[in-house]
Amino acid sequence: MMKAGVIQMTSSADPAHNMKTLQASLHRLSDQGVKLVLTPENALVFGGKHDYQRHAERLGHGPLQQQLAKLAHQYDLWLVVGAFPIQNDNGLLSSTSLVFDNAGHLRGSYDKLHLFDVEVADAHGRYRESDYFAAGDQLSTVNTPFGCLGLSICYDLRFAPLYQALRAQGADVITVPAAFTRVTGQAHWEPLLRARAIETQCWIIAAGQCGEHSKGRQTWGHSMIIDPWGQVVTSLGREPGVTWAELDFSVSESIRGKMPVLSHTRLQSQLK
Repeated sequence: MMKAGVIQMTSSADPAHNMKTLQASLHRLSDQGVKLVLTPENALVFGGKHDYQRHAERLGHGPLQQQLAKLAHQYDLWLVVGAFPIQNDNGLLSSTSLVFDNAGHLRGSYDKLHLFDVEVADAHGRYRESDYFAAGDQLSTVNTPFGCLGLSICYDLRFAPLYQALRAQGADVITVPAAFTRVTGQAHWEPLLRARAIETQCWIIAAGQCGEHSKGRQTWGHSMIIDPWGQVVTSLGREPGVTWAELDFSVSESIRGKMPVLSHTRLQSQLK
């Protein structure tokens, strides 16, 4: 049994302001005994290309990552920062999840595989993440005291094979930090999250941005934690806030024992 929490934010392009919100939220969750916390995508920097370039840091280095590490240590919890702009050796930026343990050590990271290049019927209209981020090319799981953590980010949610691969690598909990638009979130957010939980028989922890942002961007919110049977255990609405739930891993074991989906899977490469 372990308490996990999510933070829902209306982040801006100002890291200092966002950091204050994050710290206050971590304080609230720590008081509840939460040991694993997920932030939304772009929790510390949510803006345009210039904002990401200005605040990007090398992986494991830089003042913002140092502050995040200190917060994880201060509140004695594992902190998954949904997505942060990381500058790679080739000078390109990636949208990267960062996993800090309760001692403040960076224990893992994940570069977003699927970039959000789409047209949406909202005030923002056109989204092109590939204009400022390079796509990742590797899966990422992190071993923790409470099981294996599988990492994903936002638009990844629409690509079921990624989640099946994380489960095949041993994931017990899968994180989905996001900034789903209000339009796509209302239509698809919860159904997709519940489907990924059912397919993988994993706990799903999903933290979203919410509210009004710059350049007409509107995000959906509705952060939630879903059990391996696909049931929503706790959720938020459209306002900033926190929520948490106790993850009972005996539930996962029972479901997987009665319905061993992973061992029944017939991948395309296995078919004659």
